[in-house]
Amino acid sequence: VQLVESGGGLVQAGGSLRLSCAASGPFSTKALGWFRQAPAKEREFLAAFNWNGGSTAYADSVKGRFTISRDNAKNTGYLQMDSLKPEDTAIYYCAADSRFYGSLVPRTAPLYAYWGQGAQVTVSS
Repeated sequence: VQLVESGGGLVQAGGSLRLSCAASGPFSTKALGWFRQAPAKEREFLAAFNWNGGSTAYADSVKGRFTISRDNAKNTGYLQMDSLKPEDTAIYYCAADSRFYGSLVPRTAPLYAYWGQGAQVTVSS
């Protein structure tokens, strides 16, 4: 499965962006996660779905500001980002994996086998 992110860019603090993650193959039975990595920092978990989208998890840093969604018919996932802050500046990655079932929502990067190339998000103050 190949993943391609789009929708990144430059936005002022307080603004919004929506990132998309288009998958090349079937998407409906895969866990989907979003991560970001700022310069000189480790990759940070943001939000994820379990394999069927029935369960979600969010990092405290983005809870209430970011919303994860998915359209299985389009093999596409989304990350809606509102009330953006300068500290949200980073490269954003989507990730997917087909090995996890039940209500488990993978929250760490090594649990995901498939990754997109990343999308730059820059928030100006």
